[in-house]
Amino acid sequence: MNNPNKPEIYQGFNRKEKYFEGWYFKSVTADKQYSIALIPGISLAKKDPHAFIQVFVVYHGEPTTLKHHYVRFAKEEFVAKKDVFHVAIGRNEFSLSRMHLHIHQDDLHLEGDVLIEGVTPINRGFLNPSIMGPFAYLPRMECYHGVLSMIHTLKGQLSYQGKVISFQNGKGYIEKDWGTSFPSAYVWMQANHFAEKDVSVFFSVATIPYLGLSFQGLIAHIYIQGKHYRFATYNGGKILQEKVSKHHVEYILKKGHYRLKIIGEVSEVADLPSPKYGKMDHTIKEGLSGKITFWLMHKNIILYQGESGLAGIEIMKV
Repeated sequence: MNNPNKPEIYQGFNRKEKYFEGWYFKSVTADKQYSIALIPGISLAKKDPHAFIQVFVVYHGEPTTLKHHYVRFAKEEFVAKKDVFHVAIGRNEFSLSRMHLHIHQDDLHLEGDVLIEGVTPINRGFLNPSIMGPFAYLPRMECYHGVLSMIHTLKGQLSYQGKVISFQNGKGYIEKDWGTSFPSAYVWMQANHFAEKDVSVFFSVATIPYLGLSFQGLIAHIYIQGKHYRFATYNGGKILQEKVSKHHVEYILKKGHYRLKIIGEVSEVADLPSPKYGKMDHTIKEGLSGKITFWLMHKNIILYQGESGLAGIEIMKV
């Protein structure tokens, strides 16, 4: 049973099979040299139930290097609190205030603590309990989504393969997914390294199956220095223009008198396992070195125009 009003907490206590749940912590160092995405989660696939932590490390140097690790744990090593978000997988812990890592395997040595400060949630209400709006109340959807922090600051450090990576004054983002499967076709983008302080963007377009039918779902959430703007299927947001290729997407959106033009570009991507009927045997392609440019307008007046590198981008619609 989902808890729409607390998307951050573990939703799978009563699920037995064909279910997955995972949190996505993206952290970037202050010098912009390293991005690390940590994805703790659980797969309740009938034939292969297990907990996991995906570790996706990108060095933004010359040349850019990408490393991905999929660390398996016994299902019983996954422990979650019921009323607050706190997940432990083996000796690793995740919450909205801290990540504690202690992984030592043949090909991966990762340990340390990263503290999370100044979490920035999206604006919410009864009809918008989460980023999914009223769709969050619908039962039996294939995939539910939550955005937990658009932008926050980091402290601490991680030792990765013996190299100490400092996250002091770094920047982060947190979201999550749960259900049975990822959408069959979608575009996902996220960035918060714009020139101006406290600017962040989340964007998703996906083919959503429901009760034997399907529709295209849109969610774009812009946070600009304390103000929130959202374009979504459920609040009248519409796609006026869509251009999608393997490494490049362009969208123009409309909601009332607001317009959003957004462009995403990515070249370096890694293969990450993704769920299908709860089993982590499918693959998505994600990059953490992408670029997002967007223009937010109201009655043809530009409210904000900016560009961010270090963007997370997945293009699974071609």
